[in-house]
Parts: sequence; structure tokens; C-alpha cells
Amino acid sequence: MIILIKAAQLLLSLSILVIIHEFGHFIFSKAFKCRVEKFYLFFDPWFSLFKFQKGETEYGIGWLPLGGYVKISGMIDESMDKEQMKLPPEPWEFRSKPSWQRLIIMIGGVLFNLILAILLYSMILFVWGEQYLPTKNVKYGIAVSQTGRELGLLSGDKIISVDDKEVEDFFKIIPVIVLDGAKTIEVQRNEEIIVVPVKKEIIPKLLTEKSFIDLRVPYNCKVIGFGKVSPARDAGFEIGDEILAVNGAGFQFYDQFTDTVAISKGKTISVLIKRKGTEKTLPVAIGAAGLLGIQAEKKFDGVFEFKTITYGFVESIPGGISKGYHAIGNYLKQFKLLFAPETKAYESLGGFIAIGNIFPGAWDWESFWSLTAFLSIILAVMNILPIPALDGGHVLFLLFEIITGRKPSDKFLEYAQIVGMVILFSLLIYANGNDIWKLFK
Repeated sequence: MIILIKAAQLLLSLSILVIIHEFGHFIFSKAFKCRVEKFYLFFDPWFSLFKFQKGETEYGIGWLPLGGYVKISGMIDESMDKEQMKLPPEPWEFRSKPSWQRLIIMIGGVLFNLILAILLYSMILFVWGEQYLPTKNVKYGIAVSQTGRELGLLSGDKIISVDDKEVEDFFKIIPVIVLDGAKTIEVQRNEEIIVVPVKKEIIPKLLTEKSFIDLRVPYNCKVIGFGKVSPARDAGFEIGDEILAVNGAGFQFYDQFTDTVAISKGKTISVLIKRKGTEKTLPVAIGAAGLLGIQAEKKFDGVFEFKTITYGFVESIPGGISKGYHAIGNYLKQFKLLFAPETKAYESLGGFIAIGNIFPGAWDWESFWSLTAFLSIILAVMNILPIPALDGGHVLFLLFEIITGRKPSDKFLEYAQIVGMVILFSLLIYANGNDIWKLFK
């Protein structure tokens, strides 16, 4: 059921984004009296799932969910309609329009994706407000993974600043460390102030493990589900069991429990549980992963003091613009990491499975619209890249035409389109192949 919910959210989100993007091209084409032959959600090689004709345009839904398109008369695009291009230009064709009009048509999709993101962020702020956890309110300090320990942090550390700057929102600490290329982290360890250097060689691990820093929470562990591989389930655990101790030792914090299990990989541990008011001990053989294979309920209510900011309708608009601006900045920083050889960020590149996994396993409209807004930013940034076959490739050639007064030949544009499509399909295969490889790993 969780997989279906994630898949449904992904499909709905991408459908909204594709329709809005293509509508941006469509509306400017119509404004400049270009004929639009097709407007499709998803691609339709050989056949479509649904279509109808209205006026000069065929509207439809394809069967291949890799995007969508509008087919504008007289334009070299993914349809590669060479026969039309051999005919003399008609007044309603894209190639007959002034270069500035063609430029606006090409950036229309990106522009509408950016507008959508800002509108969604504004709506989210107006309806739900903004809630965050001030770093100073993380009273028990942080819980760190093995990667966090390699960085030089310890569970219980309280983060004071990153590069001598206080990070107000606790959950923005990881992006600041990774995306801003932080050099130092200042922490309070017991009563001592310690400066932890961030070494470049640790960055690849920080990229692949997004939760190397987490909240340290008081211990409470009630089983609410099991993983695909679950030593606990094999040992006889049931949903609703409360884990009281491991090998006779209780815990003050949840990370102490997970660490105790992790260092017991390959061993059999004794777990004391409470089931319907009765305590019993179960032996559990821990596998090489060092996990019990359970989903645990962790209670945060009343543990931390969150801060909530409410927005009126007028206030939400500049707030949405600000969130959109920062989202673009953060994504550009992530994109920059792909080209830094020392980070090996390309290894974390993901496809549809990775995108689907960012959606929650239960339908939550606030999360859905927030993720859709961010995906709209990603779609806008990716499409404006100067790669042939993307909007940015067309924009690059149009800018060349505007500056030099010379229009690239149709034959050059055809070859450029083919090269661009090869690049895009290669990236698509690599990203989704990465997803599949990770599943097998």
C-alpha cells in the first residue's frame, strides 16, 4: 500500500508539472498566433490512451510517462518532423516568427514552472504556515550515524554554529553543511566547546547518507511494523510489542538502542519486551546489516518546542517568492556538486524510484504540495540547461541568432536535436539504472 501511495503521488505531481510546463509553451504560441498541432501529457509513440480534437489542436494522453509535449508547427523538436520543414514557411509557423517571439515561447514552460512553485509555496504558507525546530531547542543534542562519527561528531553534541554562523532551523543544518561547503562545525560537548573540521573526503558519504545528523530523542520503542528482512519478526515479535531492554540494559535515548543493536551484527541478543502487559524475553539473531528490521513509534509530542509562523494572504506572497528563491539556490548548489569530482555526487543521482521515495508513505497534502513545488523548481532548472532537445538548447540557439543576426540552419538544428536526445536518454538510463542498482545492493 505504501508503494502505491508513493507512486500515486509521484504520478499526480509529475502530471501537474508537465501540464503546467507545456501550457506555458502553448499559451505564448497562441498569443503569437503560432499553430499548435498537439498538446500531450506523456508521450504517444504509435498510439495514445486518449485524445480529442478541438480547433487546430489535438489534445491527448500518451502511454509513455516520461514527460509531455506541445507540437508547434514549423519547429524542430522531439517529433523530428522533417517533411514539414522541407515546405516553404507559413505565417502561422514557429520558424516564421521574429526571434524575440520564439524566445518567449521557448522560455514559457520554465516561466510557468517557476510561477507554479511560487504560487504553491505561497498557498502552503497561507494554509499551514511555517513550522520549524529552533536549533537552540534541541535540548538533548544530536544523534549521529557512523558517518557522523567519522566526521568527528558524537551523539549528545549540541550544535552551536556552522562556519561561525548560527543556523536557526535545526533541519537546515545538513543542507548548510553539505551544500554550502562548510569548513567547521562548532559544538558543545558536555561542558566543552569543540570545533569540528569538515574534511573534503567525507563529503561523498554525507551526500549518500542524508541523516548523518538527527534529533536525539528520549527512548521509547513500540513496534508498529516490520521491514522486508526482519530478524525481530523471525524471532516472534508482534506489532504492538514494547522493547524494554537489550542484553539486560535499558536506554535513556533511542540512538543508544540502535547503536547497541548495530554493534551486535552477527550475534544473538536477548531482547526484553512487554506484550499486552506481560514481559517476556526473546532471543534475536542479528544479521550483517545490524538491524532488528522493525518500524518503531517514536513520540515527539511535548519533547521539543517547535516554532510556528502564520501568514496572512498578502504576507504569504512575498513569503512564497522567498521560499522559491531559496529553493532555486539550494538546487543549483546540489547541481554544482555533480561536477565536483571529489564529491562523487553523480553516484547518488537517482531516477523515478528515487523521486518517488521522497514522497511520504501516507497521503499528506502539505507534503505533497511542498514536494510538487520543489519538483517544479527542478523541472524549470533542468529545462533551461543549454542542452539541445531541452528548452535551454533552443534558447541558446535563439540568443545566438539575436546577437549575431544569423539563424542556425535547419540541418544543424536537426543534428543538435538528435545529439541532445541521445544525451537526455543516456542520463535517463543512468539515473534509473542507479536506482535499480541500489535496490539490488
